Amino acid sequence: MDDIAGLAASAAGGGLFGLIGTALGRVAGFFEARQAQAHERARWAHETDLLELQQAARAAETEAELALAETAGRWEGLRASVEADTAIAASYRWVDAVRGLTRPLLTLLLWLIAGGIWLGADAGARASITETATFAATAATLWWFGDRSPRQGRAP
Repeated sequence: MDDIAGLAASAAGGGLFGLIGTALGRVAGFFEARQAQAHERARWAHETDLLELQQAARAAETEAELALAETAGRWEGLRASVEADTAIAASYRWVDAVRGLTRPLLTLLLWLIAGGIWLGADAGARASITETATFAATAATLWWFGDRSPRQGRAP
């Protein structure tokens, strides 16, 4: 009987240790899975940040390319304007002088008129006059001396 009791005790003890080992393995597996999930979340966050940075870099690159294309177009427009001005045949000296002074004199006259109106206005009207006259004078200045690029659909 002692043999049977010893055998039963050994079986029970082995089973108990087996159950404890299984439970410890499951607990360890739970913590390992939790750590693996945390690692995956960190990796996904890193990949998300990397993709956002790449997208921002592409957006900045596209913006820089657009600015470069715009600048190149403006220089091309200026070159075309200068070539058009040099292509005008010479005429009488006084005609060439009038042609050359028309834009600068009109611009100066427009700024003088705007300044004179502003000086003659009362304090309440000066804000409105300042905005309107500055808009008109600036638009004329930039139109006459600014970008000369040809418009699309129009022959150069």
